[in-house]
Amino acid sequence: MKMEKPQLRVFEPRKKVGLVVVITGGGKGKTTSALGMALRAVGYNMKVCIIHFIKGDMYSGELDGIRRLSPNVEVHLTGKGFCGIMGDPYPFEEHRANAQDAIRLVKDKISSGNFDIVILDEINNALKLELIDLPQVLDIIDNKPPLMHLILTGRDAHPEVIKKAHTVTEVKEIKHAFRQGIEPQKGIDY
Repeated sequence: MKMEKPQLRVFEPRKKVGLVVVITGGGKGKTTSALGMALRAVGYNMKVCIIHFIKGDMYSGELDGIRRLSPNVEVHLTGKGFCGIMGDPYPFEEHRANAQDAIRLVKDKISSGNFDIVILDEINNALKLELIDLPQVLDIIDNKPPLMHLILTGRDAHPEVIKKAHTVTEVKEIKHAFRQGIEPQKGIDY
């Protein structure tokens, strides 16, 4: 069955602005929300770069899903996994070195001029864990191209990052299956 593309109106803002969006909070869905924005952007043939700061040592279905959006979306796993929890085998220094490499990658990708949106997944966590430093994050925000959108996800967003953002969403947990003894489920949790 072939779907016909309906004739829909497309809104165009009078003034284009590159937004800084922060998605934070203790609930589930921060990365998923950012990926939804990537999917929406691809619909407009926009280019998206996703850099994961913490995730990186465990497979998630989103990785292959994102790769199917290529060449409009590229993804980089720069982390060594969850720092200091869940049987983390790596020393703090190795996590920090990877996060510092990620900061350099972010600067390269932003300055390339190839992307309409850059998503820094779990950067708030990396900052809270002191894998990166506040001046580094503020520098990225302050020096992004004016029309490029920047999305920062992760728990515990720093107040200074929140202050600089145009849009901030807090994801609040009401109830979670994990707290009921249910293991993470494919396609929903990873």
